[in-house]
Amino acid sequence: MHSFIKRSIICISTVLALILGADLSAGPLPSVLRVDYADYNPLSLVLRKFNWLDEEFKQDNVRIHWVFSPGSDAALKNLQADSLDIASTGSLSSLWSKANGNSIKAFYVFGRPEWAAVLVSHDSPLGSVKDLKGKSIASPTGTDAYFFLLRALHDAGLHKDDVRIISLPHKAGKAVVENHFVDAWGGVEPYAAISQLDRGSRVLYRNVHFNSYGVLNITGDFARKYPEVVSRVVNVYEKARKWAIMHSDEFRVIYAEEARVSLPVSRIVLGRYDFSRPVFEHNDITTLKDGSSILKEEKFIRQDTDVDMLINDLIDSRFVNQLHLESVR
Repeated sequence: MHSFIKRSIICISTVLALILGADLSAGPLPSVLRVDYADYNPLSLVLRKFNWLDEEFKQDNVRIHWVFSPGSDAALKNLQADSLDIASTGSLSSLWSKANGNSIKAFYVFGRPEWAAVLVSHDSPLGSVKDLKGKSIASPTGTDAYFFLLRALHDAGLHKDDVRIISLPHKAGKAVVENHFVDAWGGVEPYAAISQLDRGSRVLYRNVHFNSYGVLNITGDFARKYPEVVSRVVNVYEKARKWAIMHSDEFRVIYAEEARVSLPVSRIVLGRYDFSRPVFEHNDITTLKDGSSILKEEKFIRQDTDVDMLINDLIDSRFVNQLHLESVR
C-alpha cells in the first residue's frame, strides 16, 4: 500500500509538472512586443543597447517596440491603456495601481535601489522635513518618489495636507527646485544625483527602508495569453542582469550613454542599486506591507483593502521561479 501511494504521488507530480511546463512554454505569440525602457531601470537600457530582445524573438517574427517611461505613473497608465506590454515600476506604485483597478501582475525584480530622496536647493534655509510644513514640494503622483515623500512627511509628524504637493515629472521637478519655484522636491535617480553634482542640491531626507523595489509588470490578460513570451523576457533580462554584474565598468559607461548622464552620475546611480536577486523574497513582501500603510492613511486605497490578498494577487512568481539561479558576484 505504501509503495502504491508513493508511485501515485510521483505520477501526480509528474503530470502537474508537465501541465505547468506547458503553461509557460507553449502558446501564441504577438506580432509586436511593446517593452518600456527607463532611466530608473538600468537593465532595460542594456537590453535596448544590445538588441537582445530583438534577437530573442527575431526567428518568431515578433517585432520589439521600445517605449520610454519617464516614471512609474506613466508606465502604469500605458499598461492600463493597452499601449504597453512590459512596464517598469516601483513595487509600491504597482500595488497602488492594482488596488485601484489596474489588472496587473508583477513578475520580475529588476533591482532593489535606494532611488528616492527629498531634496532642496543648495541655498535652502530648510533643515529638516518638519520645516516643510506649509511649503511647496514637487513630486509626480503615483511614483515611488511620491510615496517616499509621503512617508518622510509622516515620519516627521506631517501629512500631505500640511504641504502643497505639485505633481510634476521627475525632470521638471528637478528644474523647479533648482530655480526656487518650489521649496523641495521628492526626487528620484538619476535626476537626484545630477542635481546634487551639477547644481549643488542638498538631500534633506534619505531613508533606505522607505524605498520600494523595481519590478516588471504585465496585465493579467497578457500573462494568460502569452506566458511563453513572459518567460522568454525573463530569460533575456537574466542575461542582462548577469552581464551587468560581471561587467560593472562597461555597465556604467552604457548607462551614462543611454541615460544621457555623466559618468560620475552613472557611478553614483548604479552604486545605489542591488541587482543580485531577481526573485521575490520575504523582505520584498514586508516592504510592500509597510508601504501600504501610507496608502491607506492618505486615502490612496480603501481602508478595508485586504493588503495581503492584494499583494498575493499582484505578485506572479512562476516566471522567475522556473529559473535555475546562479550566484553571481
